[in-house]
Amino acid sequence: EAKDQAAAALRNLACNDDNKAAIAEAGAIPLLVELLTSGTAGAKEQAAGALRNFAWNNDNQVAIAEAGAIPPLVELLTSGTAGAKEKA
Repeated sequence: EAKDQAAAALRNLACNDDNKAAIAEAGAIPLLVELLTSGTAGAKEQAAGALRNFAWNNDNQVAIAEAGAIPPLVELLTSGTAGAKEKA
């Protein structure tokens, strides 16, 4: 699915510090959080991985929490795929 691929691309791009800020400023964090709750299993896994990479930036940690990511990440730990559990 296209959203899975987009989340995977953002996950990979977020390995670079400059990209982390640019992607967050572009509004990706709330969209990734939305995927955590409404996406396919693959999209959830990719979104969790992307948010994990974004969370290395202190400003992004706050933005991720404010976007409501904590409850769906916890949910992935209990009911997600093995890959999603690893990334959550």
